[in-house]
Order: sequence, then structure tokens, then C-alpha cells
Amino acid sequence: MSAELRRSLTLYALTMVAVGSTIGSGIFRTPGQIAQQVHLPEYVLLLWVMGGVVALAGALTFAEMGSMFPGAGGLYVYLKEAYGPLLGFMYGWFILLASTSGAIAALAVVCSEHLLYLYGGENAQSLVTPLAVGIIIFLTVVNLFGVSVGEWIANIFTGAKLLGLALIIGAGWFYANPQLSSINAASEFANSAPDNLPYAFALGFVGILWSYGGWHHASFMAGETINPNRNVPRAMMIGAAIITLVYVLANMAYMRLLPIEQIAYSKTIAADAMNTVSPNGGTLMALLIALSTFGTTGIYCMTAPRMYYAMAKDGVFFKKLAEIHPKWRTPVWAILIQSAWALFLLGFWGTFEDLMEYVTFLDWIGLMLVGTTIFVFRKKRPGAERGYKAWGYPVTPIIFVAICLWFVVFTMIGSWEKALAGLVLVFVGLLAYRFYFKKN
Repeated sequence: MSAELRRSLTLYALTMVAVGSTIGSGIFRTPGQIAQQVHLPEYVLLLWVMGGVVALAGALTFAEMGSMFPGAGGLYVYLKEAYGPLLGFMYGWFILLASTSGAIAALAVVCSEHLLYLYGGENAQSLVTPLAVGIIIFLTVVNLFGVSVGEWIANIFTGAKLLGLALIIGAGWFYANPQLSSINAASEFANSAPDNLPYAFALGFVGILWSYGGWHHASFMAGETINPNRNVPRAMMIGAAIITLVYVLANMAYMRLLPIEQIAYSKTIAADAMNTVSPNGGTLMALLIALSTFGTTGIYCMTAPRMYYAMAKDGVFFKKLAEIHPKWRTPVWAILIQSAWALFLLGFWGTFEDLMEYVTFLDWIGLMLVGTTIFVFRKKRPGAERGYKAWGYPVTPIIFVAICLWFVVFTMIGSWEKALAGLVLVFVGLLAYRFYFKKN
């Protein structure tokens, strides 16, 4: 199979990939968990704004590398070029064994939960996993037949979820509860800050970074993008800006419709908020969340395999993953191995919360390392061609790396078992590289 990837993605399509791969379950599932940690409405909004700052700073930083390396592979290529093949391999190793595969499993769980709710099976917990398995298998097969199919999924389902979020924001603007100020003022919960505020912020940031993660998936598709050195940076920056605006406005809408204490203990925040406006609001939100998570799962099935393909072409991953189907022009084996591992994680971890923590901690360690590569390239390759230079350098990348580091340190302290799982993955990855991939 000597076929190559086909360049067909436009700026609009790539922006929909960036937005669609980020807006999945987070904005509908995590606001309650975040409010439960920090209590005060102003702290909740501050966390969502901080998440937007991280996403925007990261997008501005990564955009410079995206303009330097317009081929397939994205973040793996940036790390490999900056620090050598070992660190590049380790990032791809994490993406396959933890980050993207775990996200696929978690999103499929949320999608199946809401599909069962729509069809009157919200109590049929035993059906959640089988339905999630079916969703992953279906989207895997769909993505085998060409990038245009994945592009169609990204465009349609991302548009649908943005429309649904616009309904939530509009409801918060026009149907705000006038009694909320007095309800929150009388609430002991809403007037008691956490004892350990930095730790509470770090725990709340798990949900924040889960919700904001994904805009960088646009970089994985550079090998199939028209004019990639221009469109990849733009897609990441425009996507991060759209996501930040939508998330902050949506959380303001939640707070204009529900008391903060109710938000804190709600696992169906979007449905609860819309039920204050319409008795059919819960059904509408269940449909929206099912569409949103289905679309994001499909995008993840499409994007990350392009990284494994690039790694295999470099000789640091299984050779089979470098094969492109001669007719469909897709990395079929890379797609299949990712989905197979996602199915394994689905059976091993099971719950959304466990999958979310497992994914987020490891994902942002990798993103933090990628953020440091801009300093390496500015020093080692000052004359390299750059279609875009990071705005606000060096402040912008410093902000991104510093916040990521703060989150990683506090998560290691508070959730040591997730850190231990990450260390096991590191050890196994180092052994695999040393005794198999490096030798080959």
C-alpha cells in the first residue's frame, strides 16, 4: 500500500474539527463537579475563564509550530523535532494508550447514557456499555471510508451542538430567574469558600481541562489539509476562541437559571437548566448531548490515528500503522488499533468519572511538554520559516506551561493513583521503545 493521504480539508472544516473535538460532554457534565469544589459563583466563572486563557495561550503557542511543520502527525512531530524521537514516541504512546482512546471510551459512555434516556431507558444501566461498544464500532467503520466522511460528521454534529448551546445561552439571557440572588444569598453553600482553595481549584480544573481539551486535534490532520502552514494555526486559534466564548456564556446561563447549590449537585446540568424554561427541556438536552458526544467520538476516531501513522512512517511505531488504504486513503490499521484499545479501556474502567481523570492528567502532561518546544525552536531554529509567530511571546507560552504545571503537580498530590497509572505507562513505554522500536 503506497498510497498517500489526500489533502482536502478546508479552514472551515479544520475549525469544525478543533471545535467539535473539544465541545463533547464537558460543558454538559462537569459544571456541577466544578461548582462542588469551589462553591462560589465567581470562583466557578473564574475557573472557566482560566480554562479559556489556557486554551487560547496554548493555541497561540501551538500555532507557531503548526506553521513550521505542516505534515501529518501534529504534536508528535513538534516533540520529536525539539527533543528527539524518544519523547515524540512517548507522547504518541500516551495518546494511544490513555488520552484519545480513553476519551473515545468516556464519550461513548455519555452518548449511550443519553440515548437510553431519550428512549425511556435511563435506568437500564446494564445497556450502557454494550451500546457504547456499538457506537465505537460504528464510528470506527465509518472513518475507514475516507476523511470526507469524518469531515461530514465534524461539520454536521459540531453545528448541531453549537446550535443547542446557543439555545441554552438564549434561555439564560431571556428567562433568568429573578429570585436567584436571594436564594444564593441565603445559601450556606454559596457563601462558604473551600478550606484549601488552591487544592479545590486544582480539583475543579480536572473538569475544566477535560472540557477544554481537544482543539489541538486540528494539528493531527495537517497532512490532509489544504494550505496547512496557514490553515492549521488559524483553525486552532479560531477554534479556541469560539470554545472559550461559548463555555463562559453557557456557564453564565446556567447561573441565571439555577441556584449555585443546585448546580453543584447536578449531573444533568443542561437538562435541569432547560427544564426551568420548558417541560421538554430535559429531552431536548439529552438529544443535544447525545449528538454532541457522538460527533466528538467520531472526530477522535478520525484525528489521532494520523499521529500513529506519522510515527510508523518514522519507524518508531508498528510498521503496519503506516499503511494507507489505496482506495479510501485512510490509515486503516491506525484507526483500528486505537478503537480496539478504546474498547479495552471501556471494559476496564467503565465509569465516566474514572475515564475522565485517567485521560485528563496524562493528556495535559503531554500538552505542557509540547508548549515548551516553542522555546527550543526559537533558540535552535531562529531562521526557520514561520507562517505565524506566537502573539505575546514569551509571555503566552509561559502562561500556558505554568498553569499546566500547576495542575499536574496538584493532581499528583490529590490523585496519586492516577499519577501511578501514568508512571506505569511511562515505564512500559520506555521498555517498548528501548527493546523494540529503537532496535527496529
